[in-house]
Amino acid sequence: MEAKAIAKYVRISPFKVQRIVSMIRGRPVREAQAMLRYMPSPTAQMVAKVLNSAVANAENNLELDREELVVSRAFVDKGPSAKRVQARARGRADVITKRSSHVTVVVAEKGR
Repeated sequence: MEAKAIAKYVRISPFKVQRIVSMIRGRPVREAQAMLRYMPSPTAQMVAKVLNSAVANAENNLELDREELVVSRAFVDKGPSAKRVQARARGRADVITKRSSHVTVVVAEKGR
């Protein structure tokens, strides 16, 4: 059995989130939560919220034991990008791309 949590349209670049998500993939939930708690990045706090939501889904909806859970899959997809214009020298303009992400965390029991 697997429990899943998704955070959509998070206003953080997928490249930044991918670094954090790759560190917790395949680890036991307790270890992943401890790692995220002590990372200085605001991105880690957002990933921790998604992980905690997936654990809560596993406990409440599927009645799985928290101690037996492992992060089986965790990945980041690109969301829509907002485009902004920044004025530059000599009357020119540059396009600034503000990226967003969709973060998915799937937890399952060990050995499944």
